[in-house]
Amino acid sequence: MMAAALSLLAAALSTRKADYEHYVRATAWGRWILLAIPLCIAAQLVPLPLSWAHPIWASAHDVLGGLSLGPITADTGLTVNALLLALAAVSLLGVTIPVVRNRGRAELVLFVLSGVTAVSALTLDLHRLSPSVAAAAPAGFTTTLAGLGLMLNLAVMQLAAERAETRHSVLRSVAIGLCGLVGALVSAAAIFGFSGTNSAIAAAFGVVLMLLILIIRRLDLSPLAAGALSVAALIGATIVLSFLFEKSSGPILMRLVPAAGGETKAALERMLADTRWFGAGAGTFSAVARIYQSEAGTTLTAPSAAIAVFAVTGWIGLTAIMAVSLIALVRLFFGALQRGRDSFFPAASAACVLFALVQSFAGPGLLRPAAILCLSVIVGLGLSQSVSQSSSR
Repeated sequence: MMAAALSLLAAALSTRKADYEHYVRATAWGRWILLAIPLCIAAQLVPLPLSWAHPIWASAHDVLGGLSLGPITADTGLTVNALLLALAAVSLLGVTIPVVRNRGRAELVLFVLSGVTAVSALTLDLHRLSPSVAAAAPAGFTTTLAGLGLMLNLAVMQLAAERAETRHSVLRSVAIGLCGLVGALVSAAAIFGFSGTNSAIAAAFGVVLMLLILIIRRLDLSPLAAGALSVAALIGATIVLSFLFEKSSGPILMRLVPAAGGETKAALERMLADTRWFGAGAGTFSAVARIYQSEAGTTLTAPSAAIAVFAVTGWIGLTAIMAVSLIALVRLFFGALQRGRDSFFPAASAACVLFALVQSFAGPGLLRPAAILCLSVIVGLGLSQSVSQSSSR
């Protein structure tokens, strides 16, 4: 943490005025909203009336007595770790924006991200095809990276096509396009062939969003036609999501997760029913879950990122994360439409945000720090390239 803090401080001190102005333009959609999530976590460390906290602490106070004030979190250490992770993600997003202002660096970051996520997807493919060849990896984590890899490698293919159209080296453009195609096929096999149906639908939403942006730009549709097409796509997505949520019963946060055992489902429902506005403390799901697990020796794990976020940060935390995601999605979407030939950068970022938003209700992959930091870089890349000027490439 100290090394990361010093690195970010050095980057901030060496920032030029042009880089700062670029950051201001890229985050004009609401730079202060990014601090909402760390502030929600920090509030859990401040002594507050126990009536705002988890009912377990109020019950403990009734039995043991003591002060009626205390931190909301069940474990201060775990919540401090979660706060540091949130600050690291926000800082990484902010640092990425000026770093990838130059188009060459933006391409390099895109290549690295697409390669890393494709390798993760390949690991899932090999394990499912032949468990003896590749060791098992966390299914939710690899599924999330496979979905991100699909969008990023599609962007690499668009980059190769754009290079060929602007009289770059045809041989190099073909090589880049083939690498993107291989990465996209590997990621598609992992997300559509070896993952759950709901995760595959989340990835399909991202692909459709990229195609929508590509169609609007290539056909040079008028604002009215583009708006009508976008509204039609939004209505279609709403219908699909409504159908998915209505297929199952119970709490809405549990309707997209794989079916769980009766006792596990009952324990999760009790935990969600007890959750208040501020939750039980960021990062404390495993600690609080021990209270609700019904069988000794078993571990109650979060079946999805949305359930874990709601249980530990409450309605306020979940609402803040969804609001930030939706605002970033809208900003990236319009940035891609206005960007020109480099629209694939914000388009891929918007598709990744949409995939992550839907997939967070279907799996726990986004609970991994690596996935969170990877998504932060992707969003920073998209925001930066949505406002870059030709003079800064």
